[in-house]
Amino acid sequence: MNFPRSMTAFGRGEATAGERTWTVEIRSVNHRYCDIKVRLPRAYTSLEEAAKREVGREYSRGHVEVTLSQRGGASDAALAVDLPLAREYLRGLNLLRDELSLADRPSLNMLKDLPGIFTTDEIRQDPEGDWPLIRQALVAALESTRIMRQQEGAATREELRQYLAGLHRHLERLQVELPTLIARRSDKLQQRLSKLLGDTDLEPIRLAQEIALLTDKADISEELARLDSHLNQFAAFLAANEPTGRRLDFLLQEFFREINTIASKISEAGVAQLSVEMKNEVEKMREQVQNLE
Repeated sequence: MNFPRSMTAFGRGEATAGERTWTVEIRSVNHRYCDIKVRLPRAYTSLEEAAKREVGREYSRGHVEVTLSQRGGASDAALAVDLPLAREYLRGLNLLRDELSLADRPSLNMLKDLPGIFTTDEIRQDPEGDWPLIRQALVAALESTRIMRQQEGAATREELRQYLAGLHRHLERLQVELPTLIARRSDKLQQRLSKLLGDTDLEPIRLAQEIALLTDKADISEELARLDSHLNQFAAFLAANEPTGRRLDFLLQEFFREINTIASKISEAGVAQLSVEMKNEVEKMREQVQNLE
């Protein structure tokens, strides 16, 4: 299985032809969107979009930095001297000396810093011709990151499954205790109403209706059913062979929503403690999910 994958990884790839070796290094971290940055030698900036497309086939989400470097072979630049321009500079300096009656003669030290005397001629600027070799190094680096991402993703999946099993146990405990919780809630409401009403004459049927209405407002069966559904969806997404990080993160937000509602409806110490434990589990899961693609 290729997924889930972590967004954090490092990979390195090389490709050699003759005396030249291209090296590609890739570093990626978690990010809400797919953000790809490519650093290329100045003469190869035209390959930036091609490199991004290649990386985009591997990453659907994450901040990815790609660095390309080359070593060996001929230098990427050669120094050139513009002799006609140097002669013009010299002629101008001599004219200036004669017109102003200056004693100093023009020297090499004067000429070397004048603009345009020395230039660099880029050589071997063949981005399209070099792309197959560069792509080979890039693909090797991506394969290296894929292995690391899959390994970390598999470890994260197992950890999330353990947390999920813990939430299932808490949920089952609440489902088993629900009838008792409702009955206890009804008894407490009846006692409170009886105490508040005192000697007030209230029909038993009306009293039972009021108690049933208040008890129904404290019923958490719907929240438990929705939470159970969310847990099952989470497990299904976790087993899917595709990027599901965003969907998992959304479901964790729904976990929080249902747990908070349960805690607010049942104001008992045991339920409150259980809710705190469940939210702690969800928070740990959220930290892990933030790094999944």
